[in-house]
Amino acid sequence: MQRVYITLQNDDKIAIYNLDSATGNLTHQEDVAVPGGPAPFAVSPDNKHAYTGLRVGLKMVSFDIDSSSGSLTSTGSVGLESDPCYVSVDDTGNHLLSAYYKAGHLAVHPIDSEGALGKPATEWIGTRHKAHCLHTDASNSFAFLPHVGESNAIYQFKFDASTGSMTPNNPAIIEAPEGDGPRHYAYHPNGNFVYFDNEQGSSVTAYKFDSANGTLEAFQTLSTLPDDWTGDNSCAQIHISPSGEFLYASNRGHHSIAIYSVDPDSGEITSLGQKKTVGTPRAFDIDPTGNYMLVSGLDNGDLATYKIESSGQLTHLATQPVGNEPMWLHITDPID
Repeated sequence: MQRVYITLQNDDKIAIYNLDSATGNLTHQEDVAVPGGPAPFAVSPDNKHAYTGLRVGLKMVSFDIDSSSGSLTSTGSVGLESDPCYVSVDDTGNHLLSAYYKAGHLAVHPIDSEGALGKPATEWIGTRHKAHCLHTDASNSFAFLPHVGESNAIYQFKFDASTGSMTPNNPAIIEAPEGDGPRHYAYHPNGNFVYFDNEQGSSVTAYKFDSANGTLEAFQTLSTLPDDWTGDNSCAQIHISPSGEFLYASNRGHHSIAIYSVDPDSGEITSLGQKKTVGTPRAFDIDPTGNYMLVSGLDNGDLATYKIESSGQLTHLATQPVGNEPMWLHITDPID
């Protein structure tokens, strides 16, 4: 069994579900009230603590995760200067990283020895408007901050896990091709490649990752849409399977998940088409076993469950309502 956490911004709560690792069956466990519009969500590397950003209440909140039930108990909070659109925890579990769309900033908040928040940010760095994602690589030494819309750039940073400090890498900024709007990214498990989905460009760009220097070099871009699509669309999230064999990106407008196979040696991706899904699929996640995908839709608050086949294709299992404005999905490691 695996636990699923879904932030419901307009319901001011986090819904907790149980995912059957054998069948993909999803059952509701409980709702946790979180006033202030919970949106981005992250869990510590040891799965003992959780964090969410309140986009209305302008706070970052920490929780303890009950090891047996998965329930959340609030342990602390800290006020923010703007509303966060992304949060992640570094590999030490001592720092919470976050990105700020409206403010055009990144932040790093210290996490205390009990996994709680409460102290002001150790870093508050201005970049460009519409910053959207921030998480460290496998070495916990580097991070990237993509920007959508007119800002259209990726900032490259060095990260010091002992202090939580972020310093510009060299080069500090990658200017994306006009109209791309890099939004979110996923590291390949082999550490050699990073994949960004482009919000305005409705595409995925593959980058070679210099793991010694923490820098990126683009080498391929593919559309997330079928050739005959003429409507409006924007990309939201991107995830790679635990094996690194398959890559997925969500299309808002075409209402689908774009599917790619990944060559582990070259890093090149090949389109395997799109799977139609719930309306405006902003948030989705792949379970740590690589067997299931959950996709949430902003239009009607629906949640779709898919079996990930050995081919990378998605087989629909069920769709159910979860609440108003699901903003984030997180599936835990399997629980005994």
